[in-house]
Amino acid sequence: MSAMPSYERPSIQRHRAGLMNKMSAAAAYRTENRVEGVPVEELVEAYGSPVFLYGQKTLEEKTRELHDALALRWPRVQLAWSYKTCYLDAVCRVFHAEGAWAEVVSGMEYAKARRNGVPRDRIVFNGPHKSEAELREAFEGGSILNIDHFDELALAEKVAKTLPHRPKVGLRLNLQAGASPRWGRFGFALETGQAWDAVRRLVGGGELDLVGLHCHVGTFVLDLNSYREAAAKVAGLANRLRDELNINVEYLDLGGGFASSARLKSQYLPSEQTTPSLTQYAEAITDGLSALNVADEDAPLLILETGRALVDDAGTLIATVLASKRLPDGRRALVLDAGVNVLFTSWWYRHNIVPCEEPRGVPEPTVLYGPLCMNIDVVCENLMLPPLEVGSRVLIKPVGAYNVTQSMQFIQLRPAVAMINRAGDHAVIRRAETLDDLVIGETVPSWLSE
Repeated sequence: MSAMPSYERPSIQRHRAGLMNKMSAAAAYRTENRVEGVPVEELVEAYGSPVFLYGQKTLEEKTRELHDALALRWPRVQLAWSYKTCYLDAVCRVFHAEGAWAEVVSGMEYAKARRNGVPRDRIVFNGPHKSEAELREAFEGGSILNIDHFDELALAEKVAKTLPHRPKVGLRLNLQAGASPRWGRFGFALETGQAWDAVRRLVGGGELDLVGLHCHVGTFVLDLNSYREAAAKVAGLANRLRDELNINVEYLDLGGGFASSARLKSQYLPSEQTTPSLTQYAEAITDGLSALNVADEDAPLLILETGRALVDDAGTLIATVLASKRLPDGRRALVLDAGVNVLFTSWWYRHNIVPCEEPRGVPEPTVLYGPLCMNIDVVCENLMLPPLEVGSRVLIKPVGAYNVTQSMQFIQLRPAVAMINRAGDHAVIRRAETLDDLVIGETVPSWLSE
């Protein structure tokens, strides 16, 4: 008598055939074999795989586009490059060559800007932590410094008492302007009256001059009305300062937070249909600032600290397929040589992943993993791709914002970063790391080295 067959639980696997037409399923992918006009294999041969690439032309054109859109609508405009978005020296210097100041949020970033030749009076210093020594350096150099909380205000006054001049400062505000969640952690709350309390405390202290107002509504903000409303509220506080305290602010800093062409995992529509243009952002901000009651010749300097929208689209990651396998649920899985340790934004974005060579086969649902020995190392949960052979290259983009600054030496060392100029010339701007880079700060106690 034959044994009874074992029970196997039934399963249902969802299949997606892509867009349909009379010729059956349309391909859900395209191929690209160049980055900024340079062949992918030439770049891999020069710098290895994976490798980050930055296009200088894109950096320059994005900066000029935003500046021109603002200057068309406001008499005095200044961009300040957000260092935390990508503080590689070469990238920062492209922005500074285009006239951008530096916006920093730590003493380390302040020193990085100084090393890049940025004068102290062209540095905007934000953030919730500034040491006494850092405040002193900023005050002595005439940096734009925005106070974040009452404890920092008290520390700034302590430093000011030791200086021969009265330092100029701004106040950072947090306010309700449509963006969700509200960034209430930073600055003084406007609607509760806390911001006005800070104004009175600062003016009453007599050690600092209030010359500016700053706000930052959030990150990857797609709602233009958020900027329109925020600008109007900041303008309203500036009007009150002039009317009640005879204070005419010298600058209004509206922060950053503009979206790039990246696509959030929560987005249904593609970024082409959801991401406002830089001109639309500029228009919304200046619309809101029309509430400011000043003569045109007395208009304060408008500062923007844009980061992601200027650098993200300039960044591409080349990765290589290490393995192809079939998962228990039937899906295809590819293992890439780049994981979430270097592609931090994979947690939030559905990156555009493009094969570099024309593959053969029917597209099917595919998971893309990195090389880390961690189950969370998922670069893309589901993508329609044809079979890709081991050694195939893919382009992952846009990845220019935050990935380099937030990358980790976890299981794998960090790869090289290179820049491509308008002529197609390319050069390394950060070499691939070695084990010596990983252990450079380590020491071994004497009782373990015997």
